[in-house]
Amino acid sequence: MRNLIYPLFFFVLGVGAQTKMEITEANALREKVMQHAAATNTLSVDFVQTKHLGFLSNDIITKGKLAFKTPNLVKWEYTDPFQYSILFKDGTMYVDDEGNKSQMDMGGSKLFEQLNQLIVNSVKGDMFQEDEFYITYFKKGNDNEVHFVPKNKNLSKYIKAFHLVFNPKGEVIQVRMIEPSDDYTQITFSHRTVNKPLPDAVFDH
Repeated sequence: MRNLIYPLFFFVLGVGAQTKMEITEANALREKVMQHAAATNTLSVDFVQTKHLGFLSNDIITKGKLAFKTPNLVKWEYTDPFQYSILFKDGTMYVDDEGNKSQMDMGGSKLFEQLNQLIVNSVKGDMFQEDEFYITYFKKGNDNEVHFVPKNKNLSKYIKAFHLVFNPKGEVIQVRMIEPSDDYTQITFSHRTVNKPLPDAVFDH
């Protein structure tokens, strides 16, 4: 069951009314988000993850806390309905499954390196690399939604698209990614704390 909630695969379908942005609006949003991302050195935030798989009748819902520290420390700690954590640190992925620990070196896999960097960038909202993605901007109520479609054919075998939702401050409030199969996961963030000291122990394994 744990592999079904693995956070490399944040897949979701876009829903709700959307209006495509004008170029000037898109440029303003991109600048705001990039400034906010550049100023984010640490982040602690609660999350709810909803995973939908076509072969299951019910969605899988898990809760936990995310910790981020520049340049690329990311820890997903699941607390409900079970204890499980995934830590990305120094090119290695560490897994703690209720005390059963394992690790994997991502340096030998270009795809894993790309996915790890996408995780870091999506947490910060800094994914506006037009050489890597086809990017489309939308208004969605008071928030803004940006769709990122990979240009890399190898990556697109695993990731159909990222959908990121930003609040008016330019903060990421939802990370979504669609699989080619259209299975999806939705990660919704809340109770955000930015640039408060995070002890190194948070990222111990």
